[in-house]
Amino acid sequence: MNTPATLPVIQLKSDRTPGHPWVWSAQVHKPEGRLPPGSVVEVVDAKGRFVGRGFWNGHARIALRLLTNQPDESIDADWIARRIGEAVQLRRDWLQLDGASDAWRVVHSEGDGLSGLIVDRYADILVVEYFAAGMWKFREAIHAALLAHFPGARLYWFAENHVQKQESFDCRSPEPPQPVQVHEHGLAFHAAPGLGHKTGFFADQRDNRRRFAELAKGRRVLDLCCNAGGFAVHAMAAGAQSAIGVDMDAGILEIARANAAANHLDIAFEQADIFDWVRAAVARGESYDAVILDPAKLTRDRNRVMDALKKYFAMNRMVLDVIPSGGLLLTCSCTGLVGEADFLEMLRRVSLNAGREIQILDVRGAGPDHPVRADVPESRYLKAVFCKVL
Repeated sequence: MNTPATLPVIQLKSDRTPGHPWVWSAQVHKPEGRLPPGSVVEVVDAKGRFVGRGFWNGHARIALRLLTNQPDESIDADWIARRIGEAVQLRRDWLQLDGASDAWRVVHSEGDGLSGLIVDRYADILVVEYFAAGMWKFREAIHAALLAHFPGARLYWFAENHVQKQESFDCRSPEPPQPVQVHEHGLAFHAAPGLGHKTGFFADQRDNRRRFAELAKGRRVLDLCCNAGGFAVHAMAAGAQSAIGVDMDAGILEIARANAAANHLDIAFEQADIFDWVRAAVARGESYDAVILDPAKLTRDRNRVMDALKKYFAMNRMVLDVIPSGGLLLTCSCTGLVGEADFLEMLRRVSLNAGREIQILDVRGAGPDHPVRADVPESRYLKAVFCKVL
C-alpha cells in the first residue's frame, strides 16, 4: 500500500473535524483525478490541516470511512492485523466469551475501528462479511490475521449484492462450509453459514435469551418471529411450562425443530403469519404469559422509518391481546435506523391505545461482543425491551 507521504489527499469542505467516521460525498471536494473505490487516502480540512486517513469511494453514499486520526499511523496490513488482534483480545481476555459460547462476533465494524468489516465465529467457522471496497482490498491481510488467532478455522466470506453494487467491488464467495453445531450457555444450536438463512443463529441476542429464560420460568411462552427458536429453547431449558414458536419461514423452522431436538426439549413450531396466528389464538381464548416478539429488520431506507414504526406499533398492539395482566413481553427491533427513543415512544402509544400499562423493566441491546463507538450511534442497532404488562 502507499506510504502516508504519497497518499492521495481528500479535502473536506469544512474546517471542523467530522463528528462521525462516515463522511458523505456532499461534505468533501471530489479529487480531480479518478481514485479507485477503496483507495487509502489522507484527509485534510478546509484549511489544509490533517484530519486523518481512511478509505475513499467516490461511487458510494459514504464517500470517506475515517479509520485513524493519528498522523504517524499507516493503514496497511500491519494496521489491520493489530486492530483484529485488539478485537479478539477484547472478546477473549476482557469478556471471557469462550467460557459462555463458541459463537460470538469477532469484529463489529466501526465498534472495533474496522469500518466495513464484520466477522462472526461459529465453532471452527469464521464468517467474514464485507461492507466496503477498502476492506475487500485488504482481504488477504484480514484472512491471515484471523487465522493467526483461530488456527485451522474454516473461512467463509461474502458481501450482499446491494453492497457490492453500491461500493463497486466484486466479492466471489467460496462454497459454503458444512453446517456446524455451536453452544451457548450449555445449550446446542445449529449454524449453517451461507445456506440461505444467514447462519440460522444470531449471537447478538445471547444475553437476552438467557435473561428472558430466567424471567419465563413456569410460564407459557410464545416466541413470535422465532427464527431458529433460540428464545424458546432457552426458556424451556430453564423451566418454562410450555413453548410455541411461530415464523413464516418453513426452512428456518426445520432448524428450530432440530435445535429443540438437540437439547431434548418438547417445543411446538408452527408456520404462519404472526397476525393471523395471534388472531386465531385470541378467537380460541388462548393466552401466553411470556411473549417474545423479535421481527426481522423492517427497513434499510431512512425515508421508510415511519412506515417501520407503524408496523412495530401494529405488532406490539396485536400481541397484547394474548398477554394476561402480569405477563412478560420482550419486544425487539434490529432496525438500526429506528432509534431507542422512537421505539420506546411507539410502546407508549401502544399502551395508550390498548388501555393497558406497560412497565418497562430493562432496555438492552446486543451483547458486549457488539461494541458501540460513542460517535457511531447507528451501530447500536438492536433494542430489546423487557416489559411487564398490566
